[in-house]
Amino acid sequence: MISTTAARRAYAGPALFSFGFRPFFFLGAIWSALVVPLWLFSYFHGGSAALTREWHIHEMIFGFLGAVIAGFLTTAVPNWTGRMPVIGAPLAGLVSLWVLGRVAMLFQDSLGPAAAVADSLFLLAFAAVIWREVLAGRNWRNLPVCGLITLFALSNVAFHLPVEAAADVGVRLALGAATLLIGLIGGRIVPSFTRNWMKSRSFAPEPSTFGTVDRVALGLTVVGAGLWVAAPQAPATGAALVLAGAAHFVRLARWRGWRAAAEPLVWILHLGYGWLGASLLLIGGASLDPDLVPRSAGIHALTAGAVGVMTLAVMTRATRGHTGRPLAADTGTTVIYLAINAAALLRVAATFAGASQPLLLTASGLVWSLAFGGFAVAYGRMLVLPRPSAA
Repeated sequence: MISTTAARRAYAGPALFSFGFRPFFFLGAIWSALVVPLWLFSYFHGGSAALTREWHIHEMIFGFLGAVIAGFLTTAVPNWTGRMPVIGAPLAGLVSLWVLGRVAMLFQDSLGPAAAVADSLFLLAFAAVIWREVLAGRNWRNLPVCGLITLFALSNVAFHLPVEAAADVGVRLALGAATLLIGLIGGRIVPSFTRNWMKSRSFAPEPSTFGTVDRVALGLTVVGAGLWVAAPQAPATGAALVLAGAAHFVRLARWRGWRAAAEPLVWILHLGYGWLGASLLLIGGASLDPDLVPRSAGIHALTAGAVGVMTLAVMTRATRGHTGRPLAADTGTTVIYLAINAAALLRVAATFAGASQPLLLTASGLVWSLAFGGFAVAYGRMLVLPRPSAA
């Protein structure tokens, strides 16, 4: 079998389908930039019956986040396993299933149960691809990733079930899987990229290596997320999540991100991981005292904060690295980093705002769209066009 690198070099089709990150990051960013303002307009002014709160929740989790996860893993897994990458026609087929799901969800009222079937195909097919590659490559270390992707796909199926409360359980299951993916994969790439940056500048001490603190943080997150899916309002759930959030902040401090303050491409990863710790503290606080901490505060610290910031951090870095650009943020990249953090702060603040909530919701949505729309504009050429020959 030829190597992963040789397979990519031998590919002669459209550049858009030469790497998984190219179509999924590009389309996911555009979709994310559109979904939020479409829903806000419908929410405040009335509009299409299809643009409901449930549609907004579904498309931001299973549409947008599903695309980014697919882009990252279809690019990373071949490097983990040494197997042939999913490129060309197979990749185009996966992308087509993702597009089919987005169209189906827009017309779900007309399509009925067929919309749920069409929407579920992408994540189930994607999970099958990841399982096939990891098992065939005997890459046992990443079996937990396969399990989390499967949970994510099944949570989408649960969302569509005609059973009372199934959608809420599906959302919590999906967000729990996303939380663990950030903790697991983010726990690898944040210290690794930080260490590489520090080494290039002879900075010391470098980020701490994986150890007991990391195991405790991940273990508490597994327990807390599991309890949250099963019993979101139980005191034990709140306690476990608060402990998990505190443990992630301890873990983050061991990576010494403040030493990389000069490079936005590095410090954005630390900010994104910090949002994970904050979201667990807030979700746990809502379980312990919902009168003090609104449930929505923690949910949006996780979705707009941890998910929004970490996805944009990974999307920019992976795009620059795999298309031969310097691993340093330019002005446009720094602007979208500031925008996504502002969007998250405004969205969390809106849950505490009372009469000012509509203003903060609108501001958050506009800045969110600026961040992801800005990514699509600034990085679109890198994603769609071939890698420069001189790079």
